[in-house]
Amino acid sequence: MTAYPKLTPQERAEEYAKVQREYQSLKDQDLQLNMARGKPGKDQLDLSSGIFQQMLRPEDYLSDGIDVRNYGEMSGLPAAKRLFAEILGCKPQQVFVGGSASLQLMYDTIAKGYTHGLLHSPRPWCREETIKWLCPAPGYDRHFQITESFGFEMITIPMTESGPDMDAVEQAVQDPAVKGIWCVPKYSNPDGIIYSDETVRRMAALKPAAPDFVIMWDNAYCIHEFEGEYVEFPDILSLCEAAGNPDLVFEFASTSKVTLPGAGISCFACSEANLRHMEKLLSVQIISFDKVNQQRHVLYLRDKAHTLALMKRHAAILGPKFRAVLDALDREIAPLEIASWQRPKGGYFVSLNAMPGTAKRTLALCREAGVTMTGAGATFPYGRDPQDSNIRIAPSLPPVEELKQAIEILCVCLKLSALEELGV
Repeated sequence: MTAYPKLTPQERAEEYAKVQREYQSLKDQDLQLNMARGKPGKDQLDLSSGIFQQMLRPEDYLSDGIDVRNYGEMSGLPAAKRLFAEILGCKPQQVFVGGSASLQLMYDTIAKGYTHGLLHSPRPWCREETIKWLCPAPGYDRHFQITESFGFEMITIPMTESGPDMDAVEQAVQDPAVKGIWCVPKYSNPDGIIYSDETVRRMAALKPAAPDFVIMWDNAYCIHEFEGEYVEFPDILSLCEAAGNPDLVFEFASTSKVTLPGAGISCFACSEANLRHMEKLLSVQIISFDKVNQQRHVLYLRDKAHTLALMKRHAAILGPKFRAVLDALDREIAPLEIASWQRPKGGYFVSLNAMPGTAKRTLALCREAGVTMTGAGATFPYGRDPQDSNIRIAPSLPPVEELKQAIEILCVCLKLSALEELGV
């Protein structure tokens, strides 16, 4: 194959006609394939079917002497706190265990800051003249939607191979209107980047002008390797404490892609002072989260080692799917010099950067051919990718054979849009 930018106008026209025929042939198959979100496939869900057999004995209703069926234990069962603390590497007394969605806990944290203020807020954020938020991008669209919904001015921070551009972060936090930053520190969404130790240390040592600045540390993929062995990761809470910033961070995690996304448990971890403040605010809203489900997960997952063994079984399913995507891109797109992509070893996405100006066109062509993907621009604040380049690929849901069909369509659409951008 010859790189597309090196083709003559005549060669580009001939190639375009050839790829158009391939595209029409794929459209004629009338496929309906979905790679829009990072949802586990049925075979992954089946791995945790045994969780439904938990708590069949009356003695399982008790956990540390607590009847899990009753009110109380606002911050979660002690056993569930211990489980998350072992996985995250923090202390059980720093953990608050919630319901099925860490996203709900993230929203609540921002909402409490907006309506009441966080621990060190001089006033609720709703009473500030201007509020701003740092958004490393490409990033997670649902994060951006939360801060946008509260009226934050979102500031894009470029992602590097070691995490957010920390020079830009350190400069931005000198503005007292900047109240926080979103972070997905391990297998970032969508790039699959693991923050370097230096990035984590610099993040923990930030000296923001705003006394209530908060790092929203969404450690969603903390144990989600699909290639190689489990990668240990620094405990951000202890690093913040060592840097003199004990209240700087809220860390979030869940079992959404460990057991059942619609029926898991979640947590945030923070300083004990932050936890007391949040528990006071949340206690007006809810008496306690679902402790029956917390107990079910404690009995099923047991401890970190047993949980990592389950994640190995997830990896055996996910690994071939990611390899199918990367192999196709290497084979069909790499020689053409029209896109680049990350090669993650964990997480749930492949981040592809198409030729600037072609992402929207590529995804529109995919839709016409029956492939649904995350919308162009979704990985940037306000849904606006300044380069119109980034495409988030979510390989987890389709079976491998359907995934191969979907990625074949994506490759053809990348070729068409690149040739159109180059001029045919």
